[in-house]
Amino acid sequence: MMKKPYLKKQDEIGPITVWIVDGQQVRKSIDEEFTNFGQHFRFPFIPKNEFWIDREFGPGEQQFFIDHLLVEHRLMASRMSYDRALSRADAVERKERRKTELIKEIQSLKKPDLIENVHKRLLKRYSRHVQVWVVRGELVRGLFFIDFTEGGHDRVYHFVPEKEVWLDDDLGPRERRFVLLHELHERFLMSKGWTYGRAHREASKIEYSCRSHPDKLEESLRREIGRNP
Repeated sequence: MMKKPYLKKQDEIGPITVWIVDGQQVRKSIDEEFTNFGQHFRFPFIPKNEFWIDREFGPGEQQFFIDHLLVEHRLMASRMSYDRALSRADAVERKERRKTELIKEIQSLKKPDLIENVHKRLLKRYSRHVQVWVVRGELVRGLFFIDFTEGGHDRVYHFVPEKEVWLDDDLGPRERRFVLLHELHERFLMSKGWTYGRAHREASKIEYSCRSHPDKLEESLRREIGRNP
């Protein structure tokens, strides 16, 4: 029997219980598309009256995630499509993020200075033709794209500098290499002319395979690092 992913009861909001969960376990054993948080109508494996939030390794963003989930859950419970509910929930979350002093201060900077503040640590071991950076995910979500999760690269996001891959600092150290593999494989395929959707699906396959067979991870990473332009 699979171990339950619950780590800590975070809050109760009316009938909703907010749980901190082991997101790595969820991604490995249930659904690799689970990211920072989720609710039942997006991920049916989550009980109807529960919100799941992955444990954080970066700055505290839990309240932003809860605000988002409250809107998304309410609208999808009334049969609104996920895409429309997501758009409404993103708007609420974006509004709340922009009230923070950190975002107000950083927004006044020019783009090169913005990127310097977003960059947190260069992973030299995995940087060859492409630089791999751990970035401040809270800033990326507040400044550039509210739905940035886990990672991204310059072939998908216009705000990522050329020849860079970004990894969210909210990822646990044990998960970074799996996400990096996904991003590098996706980037390589998109450099060959693949669409994002097709490249993402293929990258998800190789990521899931290595999550199930972690002994293959380092070899797969070396291959992707070597063939990324």
